Amino acid sequence: MNHDLTQEREDLAAAFRWAARLNMHEAVANHFSLAVDESGSKFLLNPLGMHFSEISASDLIMIDANNKDTMNQPNAPDPTAWAIHSALHRNNPQARCILHAHPKYATILSSLDDKEMKPIDQNTMRFYERVSIDRDFSGMGLGREAERLSTLLGDNPVLLMGNHGVLTAAKTVASAFDELYYFEKSCQTLIGAYQTGQKLHIVSHKVAKKTAQQWQDYDASGLHFDALKRILDKEEPDYKN
Repeated sequence: MNHDLTQEREDLAAAFRWAARLNMHEAVANHFSLAVDESGSKFLLNPLGMHFSEISASDLIMIDANNKDTMNQPNAPDPTAWAIHSALHRNNPQARCILHAHPKYATILSSLDDKEMKPIDQNTMRFYERVSIDRDFSGMGLGREAERLSTLLGDNPVLLMGNHGVLTAAKTVASAFDELYYFEKSCQTLIGAYQTGQKLHIVSHKVAKKTAQQWQDYDASGLHFDALKRILDKEEPDYKN
């Protein structure tokens, strides 16, 4: 990584801007983070009270998951952001970038009794056996709730947070954003299919498994994110400030 973390800051800022453009933001809530040390204990996080659409690279604050005095500092982050992301990075060092949001369709799916992502089209098959599901919501992500959530992700890139929202986790911002983008699109397709009232045509385990692997082999997340940054470079270049 660059010692000045310029690239890391710009990438995370771009993710915030595009989440806002795609209406995957919620007031000044929700939070994205990116680990910047080997253990995952130090990470960049959005500051308290900023709308996703206004966040720039220099606005991101550095957090140490092992610093118990974090919330007593002048630039303390949102308490749920501190609790959830510090626990996740501390307990899942492989999850370098963590994007947590409450997008419309993923949140709807998280609110159903049956929270499974059904393999009914090419996009939904991308997430076949790749989603961890929290079925035991017990309040906002603070204290013990944050610690509990941090044990559920495993090796999957998506944690569907029951009665709450979703988070994606990956090695890079590009990959985590690509997962978030396609998961929300998949949720939209599934919820739309439910709304027809007709029986879902669910493909076989063999087909769903094969298609999920094909997605992993294909992996255009870097190309996707580079394209998004090119658009921002033209239309919102201040995200790099």
